[in-house]
Amino acid sequence: MKKTLIIGVTGGSASGKTSVSHAILETFSNERIAMIEHDSYYKDQSHLTFEERTKTNYDHPLAFDTDYLIAQLKELQEGRAVDIPIYDYARHTRSEDTYRQEPVDVLIVEGILVLEDERLRDLMDIKIFVDTDDDVRIIRRIRRDIEERGRTLDSVITQYLDAVKPMYHQFIEPTKRYADVIIPEGVSNTVGVDIITTKIASILND
Repeated sequence: MKKTLIIGVTGGSASGKTSVSHAILETFSNERIAMIEHDSYYKDQSHLTFEERTKTNYDHPLAFDTDYLIAQLKELQEGRAVDIPIYDYARHTRSEDTYRQEPVDVLIVEGILVLEDERLRDLMDIKIFVDTDDDVRIIRRIRRDIEERGRTLDSVITQYLDAVKPMYHQFIEPTKRYADVIIPEGVSNTVGVDIITTKIASILND
């Protein structure tokens, strides 16, 4: 079996990294390609009270069970299917449900901190950082959280100032130096996305 090509896609919250990942997926829709979200590997918090769970800083590396993600990526590279966890955001803990992921030729690993752990970086063949201005990201996040998640404006702003912004500058932005490619402004940067998809195609055709 051909070695699985692993692509890491990162950037700050609402930077457009998910849109870039989906653009890659759509380009290779006929290939064996899939995406795994780092968010699926938020730690199980069933041992905590609901009030304690709500205080979790989801933008900190310690919120993730990255060891589990790494283990499952290695299983996929060995040609074995895995059951990927599903996170229950309403209950702030891991769901009892999972979904089955079969081995594929190309695997996109997407999330705000996928380049933070050296062990995870070492598994990646291509590392992408989607670089979007802070002002643009906070506007996108406000719109998304109010319209799609039923949040209040005050709660979105408080979370952004207390956790999202400081964690971005402490943990996420510094990982830009590990990126092979930096794509400003996300999926609207068609040249940047084309460069990535062309590179992937050349690897797959080798």
